[in-house]
Amino acid sequence: MRISIFMISMIAIGAIVHGCNTKKQSSKDSEALIEEESFLGQKPPRLIPELFAPDLVSTNHLEIEAAIAPTMEEFYFIRQKKGEAPKSHLLTFENGKLQDVEVERPSGEVFISTDNRIMYLGNAYKERTDFGWTEEKSIGALFDKYSIMRLTASSDDTYYFDERDTIGTIRYSKMVDGQREIPRKLGEQINSGEFTSHPFIAPDESYLIWDSERDSGFGGSDLYISFRQDDGSWGPAINMGKEINTEIDDTYGSVTSDGKYFFFNRVDLGESFEESEANIFWVDAQVIKRLRNK
Repeated sequence: MRISIFMISMIAIGAIVHGCNTKKQSSKDSEALIEEESFLGQKPPRLIPELFAPDLVSTNHLEIEAAIAPTMEEFYFIRQKKGEAPKSHLLTFENGKLQDVEVERPSGEVFISTDNRIMYLGNAYKERTDFGWTEEKSIGALFDKYSIMRLTASSDDTYYFDERDTIGTIRYSKMVDGQREIPRKLGEQINSGEFTSHPFIAPDESYLIWDSERDSGFGGSDLYISFRQDDGSWGPAINMGKEINTEIDDTYGSVTSDGKYFFFNRVDLGESFEESEANIFWVDAQVIKRLRNK
């Protein structure tokens, strides 16, 4: 079953949602309310996870790997329609509705840098220009021996990444005096369990989120978080709890740049592709603050 999950993850198809708030009313109070309660045209959730954009993004097909640009105007994800070849989509708001067109498929799992200028795609990246994204480029020979699934980067350009070939290891690589350091393994509090994958690093590196299958979990893969300690070390792995994690696979966590929303996948693999389910969920990121306070 684990191999099947990563086979789905390797189907690198992406979509972009260009969002806008719902139509504003005349009073300033109404405008503030609408702005507060709308993200990409969706009413935000509270502390219980909900499907993101039902029937628009989360459908009866397979959707995973949400990636939100820092501007909060681009929403990337993977969609695999049952019984069809994978396709990439561009979703835009036009005349108050989401419009869907097909776009070029990226080669890897998407993460947009905190300055909104780089699209990381595993071992590759693209740069944003006034005319769109450049062609893909290698992130460097230093990483050629790693088959990277997901690479995320902090504000000071420290990489955190996993490996497709040796599922169970997350590494990091700092930028020091303009030079990229040799990747190093994180400690056993992170790299434990049957596998360890899909790291998401906070922009200030105050916490790291990843998914792992461990004996202490709820079943399948669970989402875990570790908080940076005062001495710079990483704290123990904290299971993100029964509201986030279930008996199926809960994976691929990420937080929006404003710190308000936490996105993740729920994947339930059946005996066949047609029986499988995969959707994108979101929840108020207060769940992270609560875990920190514990």
